[in-house]
Amino acid sequence: MKRLLNILLLVLSFGYLISCEDDKYLSSPDAKLRFSLDTVMFDTVFTTIGSTTKHLKIYNPYKQKVRISSIKLAKSEKSNFRLNINGVSSNEVQNVEIAPFDSLYIFVEVTVDPNGQNLPLVVKDSIEFVTNMNHQDVDLVAWGQDFNLIKKQRLKTTTWKKDKPYLIYNYAFVDSNATLTIEPGTKIYFHKDAGLYVKGNVIAKGTVENPIHFGGDRLEDVYADVPDQWNGVLLYSGSKGNVFTNAEIKNANIGLQVGNIENTGFASVKLSSVKIQNMAYAGIFSMKSDIQADNCLITNCGFYAVALLVGGTYEFYHSTIANYWGGYGSKARSTPALQIQNYLIINKDKPAYVGDLIQADFGNCIITGNAIDGNELLLSKNPEAAFNYKFDNCILQVADTFKVNNPLHYESILKGVNPKFVDPYKKYNFELDILSPAKDVGKVSIAKLFPKDLKGRDRLLDKGPDLGALERQEKKAGK
Repeated sequence: MKRLLNILLLVLSFGYLISCEDDKYLSSPDAKLRFSLDTVMFDTVFTTIGSTTKHLKIYNPYKQKVRISSIKLAKSEKSNFRLNINGVSSNEVQNVEIAPFDSLYIFVEVTVDPNGQNLPLVVKDSIEFVTNMNHQDVDLVAWGQDFNLIKKQRLKTTTWKKDKPYLIYNYAFVDSNATLTIEPGTKIYFHKDAGLYVKGNVIAKGTVENPIHFGGDRLEDVYADVPDQWNGVLLYSGSKGNVFTNAEIKNANIGLQVGNIENTGFASVKLSSVKIQNMAYAGIFSMKSDIQADNCLITNCGFYAVALLVGGTYEFYHSTIANYWGGYGSKARSTPALQIQNYLIINKDKPAYVGDLIQADFGNCIITGNAIDGNELLLSKNPEAAFNYKFDNCILQVADTFKVNNPLHYESILKGVNPKFVDPYKKYNFELDILSPAKDVGKVSIAKLFPKDLKGRDRLLDKGPDLGALERQEKKAGK
C-alpha cells in the first residue's frame, strides 16, 4: 500500500512538472512572430481627417506561449498613427502574451498633417516588436492629400480649381444668381450626408483627359463602389443653365436631382458624357424640368436609374440606362430602370401634382437591367396633362406583353434583347461585347449630331454607330 502511494505521488509530481513546463514561455532568441501583412498601407487620406481603421494580425506559430516584451510605434507620441493593441488603445504596450498557435489583432488609424502644398504627401512609421530580444517590425504608410474644406457654405460666384480637391462637410449651397464654375480635372469629395445644393447654377466642364469627379470622401478600395456615401447634387426648380460635361457622379443617394416639387418653375441642365453610378435611390431624379443628355452612362441604382416625373422636357441621345443593382439591398429590385410619368402622388389623401410631359425623346439609347419582372421601362399617364414621348432606334428591356408597334412612340425598337455588356456586375464594364446586338444599328442622323462617344471615340468610323454611350471599335489586324 505504501509502495502504491509512493508511485502515485511520483506520477502526480511528474505531471505537475510537465504542467509547469507547458506554462513556460518560449525563450529562444530565434523565435519570430508571423504577420498577416508586412506593410499596412492607407490609400489617400485627407489631411486632418482621420482614416478608416485597418487591422494587422500577429500569429504565434509555436506550440509554446510567446511573450512579446514590447509592441510600440517607432515614432511614439510624434507619430501620425494610432494603435489599438489587443483591445487596448495605446501606442505602446508591454508583456503581451499569445497562446500556442493563437493570434492577436492590432488596429491602426492615421491622421495626416497638412503640408501647405498642393501635392500629395506620404507619412511613414512602423510598429516595432521585441520578443526574446529579437526585433521585428511592420511598416505603416499613408498617402495624404491636402484639400479645400467647404463646410456649410453659401457660395457666391466662384471657381473651383483642380490644384487641390474639395471636401464638402454638411453642404455647399450655390446662392441664387451665383455661378459655380468647376475646372477640368477637379475632384470634389463629400462627407457622409453632405451635398451640393444649387439655386444659381453650376458650370462643370471637364474633358476626356481631365474629367470632373463627384464622390464620397472614403477613398479606400473597399468603398470604391459603395452607394449612399453622400446625399448628391440638387438643382432646385428655378436653377437654369446648368452644364455637366465629362463628369462622374458616384456613390450617393440620388446622384442628380433636377427640380423639386416645392419651388415654382423648372430647372434646366445639359449633360454630355456624364457617368452617374451606384446610387442608393436614383441616378437622375427629375421633376417638371428640362434635361438635354448625350453620351451619358447611368447605372446601378437601388430604385431607378432615371425617373422623370410631373412632366417636363427631356432629350436623351446615345445614352446607356442600365440598372444591374445587386448585393446592397435586402431584396431584389422591382422598380424599372427608367420611369416616366406626368404626375406625382406624395400623399394619397391629397391631389396629385400634375404637369405636361412636353417631350421625352430617346434616340440610339439602351434601356436595360435585371428587374425581377423583366420590365425596365414604366410609362404612367394622368389624362389631365400632356404625355408626349418617343423611342427611336433603342434597345428596350420590356415584358413580352409591352407593345411597341405605335409609330408615334416607337421606331426601330429592339425589344427584350440582351445588349451583352462586357461585365455589368462585377467590373461595371458597360462596353459592348463583340456579339452585342447594339453594334452598328444606330440611326446615323442621330450619331452625326454626337459623333464622339463617352470616351471621345469616333462612332462614325465603321459600318454604323452603336447604340448607347460607348462605341465599340474593333482592333485592326496587326495592331
